[in-house]
Formats: sequence, C-alpha cells, structure tokens
Amino acid sequence: MTQRFRENWVRPALFFGNNPISLAGGAITSAAGVTMIGYWLVELFGRPNDNPYLGIIFFLILPAVFVLGLLLIPVGVFFRRRKLQQEGQVPAEFPKIDLNDRMFRHGLDIVLVATIVNLLVVSMASYRGAAYMDSPQFCGSSCHVMHPEYSAYKVSAHSHVDCVACHIGSGAESYFKAKVNGTKQLIEVSFNRYPKPIPSPVMNLRPAREICEGCHTPAKFVGEKLLVKSTFADDEKNTETQSVVLLHLGGIDSLSHLTGIHGVHLGHIEYIATDPTRTAIPWVERTYTDGSKTAFATSSLKGVAPQGERRVMDCIDCHNRAAHTMQTAEDALNRAMAEGAISPELPWVHKQGLALLKADYKTEDEARQKIPEGLTQFYRNDHPEILAQHPDLVKSAGAGLVQVFTTNAFPDMKVTWGTHPNHIGHMSYPGCFRCHDGDHVAQNGKSLTQDCAVCHNLLAVDEAKPKVLADLGIQPGVK
Repeated sequence: MTQRFRENWVRPALFFGNNPISLAGGAITSAAGVTMIGYWLVELFGRPNDNPYLGIIFFLILPAVFVLGLLLIPVGVFFRRRKLQQEGQVPAEFPKIDLNDRMFRHGLDIVLVATIVNLLVVSMASYRGAAYMDSPQFCGSSCHVMHPEYSAYKVSAHSHVDCVACHIGSGAESYFKAKVNGTKQLIEVSFNRYPKPIPSPVMNLRPAREICEGCHTPAKFVGEKLLVKSTFADDEKNTETQSVVLLHLGGIDSLSHLTGIHGVHLGHIEYIATDPTRTAIPWVERTYTDGSKTAFATSSLKGVAPQGERRVMDCIDCHNRAAHTMQTAEDALNRAMAEGAISPELPWVHKQGLALLKADYKTEDEARQKIPEGLTQFYRNDHPEILAQHPDLVKSAGAGLVQVFTTNAFPDMKVTWGTHPNHIGHMSYPGCFRCHDGDHVAQNGKSLTQDCAVCHNLLAVDEAKPKVLADLGIQPGVK
C-alpha cells in the first residue's frame, strides 16, 4: 500500500507541483502563516492592540490569503498536468523517490511538518476569526455605521455583555442567520444604501426568556427600589432639587404570586402595536390566573382589533434600550452635573449648556469644537470674572458637555435627541402611557389603571434637600 501511494500520488504530486503557480501558492501560504503566528505571539506575550482594523487584517484577511495560497498549489498542479498531457510529455514513469537520499528525506520531513503546521494554522485562524467577528470591538468599531450604538453600549450597564449574547442565539442555525444578515449589511454599507439612523432591531430580537433571563431571574425581582433624581434649574445658581421615588419593582415571589411592576407585566399580556418602534399600542389583552381574558382597546378602534403582530409582552417591551440608551439632553446634562463632570458652581452653566447641546451641528467634529468654544465665549463675554477665577472648571465643563453630546447625539448618522425613544418610565417618552393612558377601555367599561401608587410612591418632587433623604441619612449633593 505504501509503495502504491508513493508511486501513484507522492511522485506525481512532486513532479507536477514543480510549477510557478504552486510555488507561488506555497510562498504566499508560508508568508501569511508566519505573519499570523508572529502577530498571535505578540498579542499573547505583548500589549494587545485595540485597533479594530488590525483584527480584520490578522483574523479575517490574512487567514483568507493563507487558504488562497493553499488552494493555488493544487490549481498549479492541475494546469501543469493538463498542459503536459496536451503536449504528450507526461512521463510513463515519474522520477523515483529515493528515501535513501538524505536530502530528499529532509525535504519530505519539511513537507510533512509544513502540512501539520498549516492544518494547525488554518484551525486556529478559523477559530480566532470567528471569535473576533463575535466581539463587541468588531461589531462596534470596525463598522462606522454602528458608532451610535457602540458609543451608548460602552457607557451602559450591559457594557460587559458581548453583543452576540443578545443579538445572536445559540446553535448553528442562529449563527448562519446572523452571518447571512451580516453579509447583507456589509453589501448595504459597501454601496452606501444603509438607513440613517440605523433602526432598532425590535422585530429581530430573540424573546427575553432567551436573552434577559439568562442573567436576570424573575423570581429574584421581588422588592422595592429607591430612586433619587437630581434636576438643575436654568437660573444663575443652577438650583438643584431632588425627586425621590419608591419604585414597586415586585416580581414573582416564592409562592408564585405576581406583585409590583415586574410581577404584573410578567403575567400573560398580549398586545398589538401599529408602528415599528412599538410606541403606538392601541390594543391589549390580559389573561388572568383563572384563565379568563379581558381585552382593552382605544376608542379609535371602536371594538375592532387592529391588524399587526400579536405579541406576548416581555422584558424588552419596556427595557427596549437596555444596552443602547440614548438620553434626552435634559436628563444627560442633569446627570453629568449631579456626578460632578460639569460643575454646578459655574453660574448659568445648565441653561447655557443645554442651549449648546441642542444647537445644530453638521458633524461630531464640529460639535467637539464649537461646544467648548461656545461655553468659553459665553463666560468671556458675560462673566469674565468667572473665566478668570475658574478657567479649569470652564474647561472641564466644556469637555463634560462634549462627552454628553458624543454619547447621545450623532449627526453623521442622523441620530439626535429623541431619535430612539426609551419606553422605561413616562417622563421623556410615552413609555408606560402607551397603555396606561386612560383610553384603553374594556367592553365592561373597565380601563387600564392610571393609579400612580400601583407602580411607585412619590416621596418628594423637585424639592431642595428633601427631608426624606435626611431621614434616610442620604445627603444630596455630597459626592
């Protein structure tokens, strides 16, 4: 068997492989392989490089070049064999392989070692390439159209969760669908035919049971949450007030009782939305524990259910921007001032900062330049003494405003304040009032509740140093 393999395969392969195409393929494969291995060693023992395009080169392009070189070897063999056949120059007996020849044995050893190395390199490159394409760095940095989503992701509470954990399911089918969809998006970007802004993929997300509940257990939601929100006025002193809200989160307790916000909405509720963002919800049906059902519809429907997807409510119907929250200008500025990124000690900084944030900028670079300049110019013209006494505060406030803008508004992608509504709460967007608006009425005359106390208790509303915080030992304004 060894003799036949040597005469029928090894000797012809070595003979026909002596051609420019096969030799070039071997050289390309060797160069790509050595380069990839060198980069992997540097990455393993040296400092990792955060440049996403290096990842594309070393995890995607070079492996493809490596495989291309391997394919050129049999291609060259095929063409040389066909050419020699046409010319009638194929030898009746190929040159003998003499294993007693030390040089030939060394050459054969090199070929065998190279083959093993090539298999290892292809395997590793395939694994690293697939892993890199699943990384947040690849998803967010290598494709400029995802800049808004990636910027919001990096400052979100889910910044430690990989994109694929929510956007791609497990198994070969989900992986295949994701790569097909990614190829489609790549073509759209290549021909500049992608939408601006990129729409939220609410229709394509997997059920929350497969996403959210992988980390969050409904049975552990039970409890209350104290929310303290600071707001600054547009007066000279940026007067700070706090609103204190006790949220009845609730959930599913150990006796399977549904309580509070999460408990009620984790019951079986179905609804029909009439817009892609699921903001307009004119019809809701709730199934109670005894199996009975009640449908609530807006007066505009006149008792007829609308056309559209009938969906069972889950986490993402309210937490629709869990990892990509774009705040309103007011909320973002108030938060930055409460955290000290923008000093409330600067007079009129809230009013002037809000005006600068809401100004029209054509590009992000223009905003980076004009926002700090505008703030500095304001103090130079109206309050030169402040600029003279606190230049560092003015400078840091300008940088803070830029940070607020560049993590929430993206002119290049037509993402501005309010482009992506957040369904949590009901202060900045309809949110809860999509259903709890007083217009969703059942046939028996019962309407979806608007009782505020069902979901929360307002312990203080826009109060300066609320007493309830002092009673709890919380000092507002102390960082």
